[in-house]
Amino acid sequence: MKKIYEGKAKIVYATEDENRVIVFFKDSATAFDATKKAEIEGKGVINNTISSMLFEILNGSGIKTHYIKRLSDREMLVWKAKRFDLEVVVRNITAGSICRRLGMKEGIELKKPLVELFYKKDELHDPLICKSHALMLSLAEEEQIDRMENMALQVNEVLKGFFQACGIILVDFKLEFGILPDGEIAVIDEISPDTCRLWDAESKEKLDKDRFRFDLGNLMEGYKKVLERIQR
Repeated sequence: MKKIYEGKAKIVYATEDENRVIVFFKDSATAFDATKKAEIEGKGVINNTISSMLFEILNGSGIKTHYIKRLSDREMLVWKAKRFDLEVVVRNITAGSICRRLGMKEGIELKKPLVELFYKKDELHDPLICKSHALMLSLAEEEQIDRMENMALQVNEVLKGFFQACGIILVDFKLEFGILPDGEIAVIDEISPDTCRLWDAESKEKLDKDRFRFDLGNLMEGYKKVLERIQR
């Protein structure tokens, strides 16, 4: 297969259909703009499995995604998308960068979900921006930004309830969006413990990539707990 793109955690390959591509999940773990790196055996398999399950839930809830089907332990077939250089973050509880930026304590439940935009630009370290910045940079049209923000809140509503039923708190998560061959905006990339903060509902144990970022415990143990619970 012809490689189209390789990122920190995934490789995208072309298929015989120009409108479909294959996403291959690697075992690479990175943090802090890839200044911290490791190869963790089996991570790609778990993230592909979790992402596939969550994309299927979103598709079944009427939220458009690029996901078509899971092909193997490490591969999923998706619609080719023209990606927006934006990351849309939804926060339900304070954690991570918002605590550093605003001097807030970790673990404060927000009165309503907070939506933030980040400019997807590695050399600038993906800075926080507002809608006016996104429009100035021609990252998307205003209607497209509104659509992405609304879709992100819909995703939050669906996944927050799903994880709650699994005994997991959806603290926050980031999404990427793109335009599919049919011209529609869809959720793309992945949804996994790499892109979500997930805490055990009772113990508040962190089950996501913060385990790797801050040396809080074995990464795979946390990811396996997430997978086991959602598979139930």
